This record gives sequence, structure tokens and C-alpha cells, in this order.
Amino acid sequence: MDRKSTSPRSRRSFLKASLASAAVAGFPAFVPARLLGQYAPSKQINIGAIGVGRISRTHDMANIFPLNNARIIAVCDLDANRVEDGKKLVNETYAAKFGKPYDGVTGYGNYHDLLTNKDIDAVLVSTPDHWHALIAIDAVRAGKHVYLQKPASLTIAEGRAMSNAVQASGKTLQIGSQQRSTVQFRYAAELVRNGRIGNLERVEVGLPGDPAGGDKTPMPVPDGFNYEMWLGETPYVYYTLDRVHPTKGYGRPGWLRCRQFGAGMITGWGAHHIDSAHWGMDTEYTGPIEIWGQAEFPDHGLWDVHGTFKTEALYANGVRMSVSGDYPNGIKFYGSKGWIFVSRGNEQVTKSDPVAKLNDATALASSDPAIIKSVIGPDEIHLYKSDEQHANWIECIIQNKDPISPAELGHRACTTCLLHDMAMVLKRKLYWDPVRERFHNDDEANRMLSRPHRAPYLLN
Repeated sequence: MDRKSTSPRSRRSFLKASLASAAVAGFPAFVPARLLGQYAPSKQINIGAIGVGRISRTHDMANIFPLNNARIIAVCDLDANRVEDGKKLVNETYAAKFGKPYDGVTGYGNYHDLLTNKDIDAVLVSTPDHWHALIAIDAVRAGKHVYLQKPASLTIAEGRAMSNAVQASGKTLQIGSQQRSTVQFRYAAELVRNGRIGNLERVEVGLPGDPAGGDKTPMPVPDGFNYEMWLGETPYVYYTLDRVHPTKGYGRPGWLRCRQFGAGMITGWGAHHIDSAHWGMDTEYTGPIEIWGQAEFPDHGLWDVHGTFKTEALYANGVRMSVSGDYPNGIKFYGSKGWIFVSRGNEQVTKSDPVAKLNDATALASSDPAIIKSVIGPDEIHLYKSDEQHANWIECIIQNKDPISPAELGHRACTTCLLHDMAMVLKRKLYWDPVRERFHNDDEANRMLSRPHRAPYLLN
């Protein structure tokens, strides 16, 4: 690939080659006929929002509302109260935007029913982590484009299945790694890739852990909540509020701290920071070859994801990555001639983001101020530029081009996060083959690449 170019089409050529080893047939070389009519730039993309809780209301739907080439026409949730709240939010937002009463939203209690709606072109998937890959697969097979909240999957096997399904479908899937559409993260990656700190040697990723806690008391399932389907592929366990989400309001849900549904901060925020680190490291479509580390896990309460931790990883290019809450929340690249630190600064997605705890609002810093004042020249590496993640997704649907965070990229970032989690759990060094996506001579670790699926929520 041309060192000066990371255009969507050159990225696509790279993917064709790199995915061949994973038995992926490549990208369909066609332009859907309706792109020439319904999807012409003057037309809007009709969207269904699947999962209309905290992150959907404050981030995903919120970033679709301002767009004039997209319209949310349906909402879906397993909580009937949230379906009604979602309809109300969408109708009131568009009424205010258009200056007249609006009632153009259909509510669904099951995403399969939403996917049969032929008026819907694309879906936002803003569900708990354990539903991400399965819904994305069903959606692209139903002919829908997808915006998928990170992390890409609950397990590495699911992530591979999701990426393969997207490539086979020819649909546009954007991972919600919105740091790629934030200027300081792109600029930091460009500076590193263009040698402003010399040869890259190591990277520190600052991520917090989660606290112990959570009330384990069994409770009756609230009226209007399809808890059985909410559990999905995971084992059936009794309902309790701190395992799911608030019945009133949209505060931080308890499922984020339950290993049954995700791995905690290492995937929740790690999917952002490790992806951004990979951008600067030029390892977006591969992964580490060795991973080790340690963590504290709760010995009481309901929540059981990692707390305080430190993990390490070695890449084939010799770069070493360390991930820990001991570091400032962000990414620090160390090279032979200096360092660059990048973070969100004061930017938040929701009020409960860990960034709210930061005392340092620094979004970009370096060992020498001249480094971050540097201008990337016309003959140097210029990375994919996007001003907003959701808008980029819509633009790419219309123009039939790759988004800034395609499925394979999201899968690779999520895989790396899950590898770090496995190292915490197994408490020993792991040796990973990023081409075969298997551990070397380690049956116990390889069994962790997937989980049994509870019927009927099977991975097909």
C-alpha cells in the first residue's frame, strides 16, 4: 500500500488481502442499484434505533438528529417504557427541528420485527455488549447498514463472525470508535506515524477499573421488560436491578460491571484507547503476539469485572503496550526522540464517563512543544479524516465507500482488549497468532475465544 495514502479504497485493498487468511471472500465489487435512486445524495437514509437507553439517547440518536440526510423512523427496545420514551424523544426533537408537530416514529419490542421493515435502510445498535455482534450480523443479512456501538463483540469468535458477515454483505458498518473522528487523536497518530518522536518504542494506555458492589437481592422482573430476551445468548440468571439498567432514568447501567455481559473497562473504554493506540502504531489490522498482566477482581457483591490492573503486550514490530489505571486517562506514545500524549481532555460522551474524574484537561501534549506544532507535509502520511463518526457513516452509505471505523478494524481493537482481559484472568503470559486468531499451544486460552450460546440466541 502506498505509504502516503490511507484512502478508503486503499484500505479496502488491504483488507481483501489480509482477510484472505481468515477465509473471507473480500468485498463485493458492485454498487447497489438503489444507490442511484433512493440513496442519491439528495435523499435521506431512514434509520431504526435498536436499544434506546443511555448511550443511544445521549450520543447515537443525538448525533443523527442534526443530520439532514438521515432520519430516525423507528425505535426498538426490550423495555416497553424505553420504547415509549424513545418515540417521544424522536418525535419531540424533530418537531422542534421542523417547527411543526411530528409523529413519524414506529416502536418495536423485538429487533427482528424492525429488520423486516423495508422502509428502514440502516440501524443504530446501542444495546448491551453481549448483543452487539449478533444484531449486527442479523442486520447486514437483512440488507441494513449498521452503526455498531463498541466493543464489537462479547467474544473474539463472535467478532470474527461479525466482520466476515459484513464483508460478505457489502453493507456499510461503522464501529462507534468516535475518537477516530476527534482531531487530536488523528493528529497524534499522524505525528507518530511520520516519525516526529523518532522510532516508536512503547505506548502507555490509561484506563480506570470498576469498583466492587452491586445488590445481589433477587427481584421481580418489571412489567413490560423482556428480561429473558435481554439475557440473550448468556446463561439464565435471576433478575436484579443492578444486573440490568435503572427502571427510571438513564444512569450508568449495572450490566457494564458484570462479566456475563462484557469485560468491564478494558473493553468499554479500551475499545476506544487501544484502537487509537493502534492507529498511531500502524497495527490496526493485526494485534499483539504476547500478552501478560494482573488484576484485582471483586470478592463480594454482584459486579465482577476487573478493578485495579496492569497488563502488557508485545507486538511483532517490537513496540510494547502497557495498559493500566496508574496512567493518565489517554494514550502516551514514547519514541527514541520524545513522547506525545493524547486524550479527550474535557470532552464527554455521557455524564458518567470516566473522563469526568480527570483533573487535567490536556487533550494533546508532547515532550517538546515543537512536536505538536509540526505540520504534516503533502508528501507525508495523512490519515483518514472524519469530522463526526455518525455523519461519516451516513456519508459512506450514500457514497458507497469505507467508513473511518469499519468492521474488521473494530474487531481487531476489541480482540486486543479481550486478550488483555484473558491475561488478567489466566494470570500468565499468552502467545497469540493474530493471523490465525489462535493462541499457540494453549488449549485453555483457546477455549476462551468463544462462549456457549443459550438457545435460541445462537450464532449462525
